Parts: sequence; C-alpha cells; structure tokens
Amino acid sequence: MVNLHTMISSLILLVIGLVLLGRGADVFVDGAVSVARRFNIPSIIIGTTLVAIGTSAPEAGISIVAALRGSDGVSIGNIIGSNITNIFLILGLTAVIGSVPIHQNTKRYELPFVGLITLLLCLIGLWFGTVSRMAALVFLALFVSFILYTICMARKSTEPVQEFKKASITKTIVMIIAGIAALIIGSDLTVNSAIEIANYLHVSERVIGLTVVALGTSLPELVVCVIAAIKHEYDMAIGNIVGSNIFNILFVLGSAALIKPLPFNTAFLTDGAIAMLAITMLMIFTAKNSRIRRFGGIMFLLSYVAYVLYLVA
Repeated sequence: MVNLHTMISSLILLVIGLVLLGRGADVFVDGAVSVARRFNIPSIIIGTTLVAIGTSAPEAGISIVAALRGSDGVSIGNIIGSNITNIFLILGLTAVIGSVPIHQNTKRYELPFVGLITLLLCLIGLWFGTVSRMAALVFLALFVSFILYTICMARKSTEPVQEFKKASITKTIVMIIAGIAALIIGSDLTVNSAIEIANYLHVSERVIGLTVVALGTSLPELVVCVIAAIKHEYDMAIGNIVGSNIFNILFVLGSAALIKPLPFNTAFLTDGAIAMLAITMLMIFTAKNSRIRRFGGIMFLLSYVAYVLYLVA
C-alpha cells in the first residue's frame, strides 16, 4: 500500500522525470545534429531522421525502461496512449483553434500507413499474445522504409531547407552525454513514479500508461501544435502528429521489443481499436476538403474525454 505522502512524492518525481525527458531529448538531438554536421551529412537527412527520432525519445526512454522492469502495461500503454492523445486531444485542440489543412501525400499515404501499422500491432497481439523480437525487426524494417520515404519526399519539396548550427567538439560531447543521462534518469523516475501512482489509485499500469504517462510524453507535441496553430503554421501541426504516431509504433515499440519481448495484454486490443477509430475519424473529416475544421476538433476532444472516462470507470 502506498500512503498519501508517497503519492505526492511520486507526482513530484513524475513531473521531474517528464521535464528531464523533454530537456534530455532536446539536448541529445542538438548534440547529434552537431556530430552529423561535422561529417557533412545533408541537412535534409538530419531533419527527417535525427530530429524526428529525437521527438520520440521520451516515449522510447519510457517504453524501454518499463520493458526492462517488466512493466509491460506502461511500456505498450505509453505508445498506444500517446497515439490516441496525439489525434483526439492534441489535433482536436489544434483544430478548435483554427482549421487545419492536410497535404495530399499525408492523406493518401501516411494516414493509411498509420492505420496499417496500428492494425498490424493489434493482429500481432491477438495472434501471438506478445510483441516478439521478430515482430520488432519487422517494425524496425518498416521504420527504415518510412525514413527513406520521408527523405525522398523532402528532396522533392520546394520549401527552404532548415539549417543547423555546428557546435564545438567539447560542447557536442557534453550535450550528447548530458542528453543521454537526462533521458535515462528521466525515464527511470517516470516509470517508478507511474507504478507508485497506479498502486495508490488501485488502477492497472495499463491505465496509467495510457493516460498520465502518455499525456506527459505527448506534451512536446501539444506545445508544438498549439504554437503552430496560433502562428497559422498548420502544416507543422499535422506533420508533427502523423510523424509522431508512426515513430511511436515503428521506432519506439520496435526498439523496446527488440531489447525485451513485450507481453500484449488482451485489454490493449480495445485501446488499439480506439487508436484505429481515431485514425478513421481523421480520414473521414479530411476526406472532402482536406481540412480538419472546428467541428471535427470538437468531436476529437469529446472522444478523448469519453475514452478517459471509459478507462477510469
């Protein structure tokens, strides 16, 4: 039994862990980008790989640490929960702020791809009851294919290429070490705190992973999307969400399951179905005008509230 004092301490440590995850990811990406620039790796590849992977670093840290500790509910729940949160809550809030357009490539290829890999995850869980190392290799192979696809799309783009600053060797080494350390410590604090909170509230690790941890690791996407909506840079918002969902399943889940196979609780099938519903609703709301309007945003937010109530009921 966890007492109230321990519960409050766990909440504080959870916040500290999530802050460390966010800052650690930022610092690590900056260091990795600096190394890439020193080896003259093109900016287009840096932007579509290192930076994109960095945004999924908090989810990866949580899922890997949770898997190693045997907290599979937190590990898989964090991934599926983040994907549901990204669409229903974050994209919903963004669409309420302003109508969100969606590119044809995203609509025709990337959204169906998110649906396909989500369905694949559910089928693997249904048929085998675990995400094995073989399944992890399949996800990682698909991840490499997606990276190659994004590089090809970026090369065809007429938008200006983002430039990255090159730091000194000493600063680069310090940034990478500090980023990795923050990710490790933040992941450890977050997982331990989430387990303590679950024990205190008498709920499963799956529910905590799907709600508290998923929301916490999705905060960077939330900030990016809200700021993008306020600045009317909606392409950044939709691209951030779709890319994050793909990376969560292929890179994060693939990496975690490769290190340690993850048992797939049958309850996750319902959550996977909700994730599929979110993708389907997104495709429906953008089918006619390639734009998510305020009504769609409100429906997403109501769906998220209903889902959370279902989990805690």
